[in-house]
Amino acid sequence: MNFPRLLTAALVVLAAPALTAMAHPAMAQDWNAQIEQTDKGFRVGNPEAPLQLIEFVSYTCPHCAHFEQESEAELKYVYVLEGLAAVEIRHLIRNPIDVAAALVTECGAPENFFNNHRAILNTQEEWLTRAQGMSPAQQNRWVSGTIASRMRAIGNDLDFHEIMEGRGYSFSDIDNCLADSERAMALAETSAANAAEFNVRGTPSFVLNGSLLEGVHDWPALGQIMAPTRQSAQESGTTTTE
Repeated sequence: MNFPRLLTAALVVLAAPALTAMAHPAMAQDWNAQIEQTDKGFRVGNPEAPLQLIEFVSYTCPHCAHFEQESEAELKYVYVLEGLAAVEIRHLIRNPIDVAAALVTECGAPENFFNNHRAILNTQEEWLTRAQGMSPAQQNRWVSGTIASRMRAIGNDLDFHEIMEGRGYSFSDIDNCLADSERAMALAETSAANAAEFNVRGTPSFVLNGSLLEGVHDWPALGQIMAPTRQSAQESGTTTTE
């Protein structure tokens, strides 16, 4: 028996997995999975990204829903995914419906927020049309009584429970979140503080690296401002995806 030859063959076999691993490097990190609740909102992405974006959102703002749909392909799957941008969503409360919608988006664990956020904005046309068709008597239920009863009335009238069932929530899950009066008050207070901090006057509005982008309220305008950072990263080969 030729032991040197057998030993050589065994070493080749043992080395094969290591060689294969070296030939196929580990997949780059998906920064869309990096989600955390901040003291003023929810942030997704690389906390050290060169682009630190804050988006101010009102759920009853049609332009906010349009921005979500127009920006998702690039903002989520390019800028955030590649570690070029971190995006923080902050609520800008304009009316009682905004409060109820915000309570629903925050229902559950922080990592659920961004998908909840998209679910509410992507169905906005349906429930906002329903809201506009409500009678004065129905709408009066949204502004009278306890905070919990108001929020539950909005949720019931606008089918928020049904919308969130598709996200795996039960009726009682959403009902309990809508009844959180303390959180509802905190949302309104934080919204006012956020707006005052950056002098935000409309939605969607954007703060990029600490500065409010005046006159920028849609993805084409915002994307144009962010594009040079993406181009620079591509040219230098510093993006985090293959």
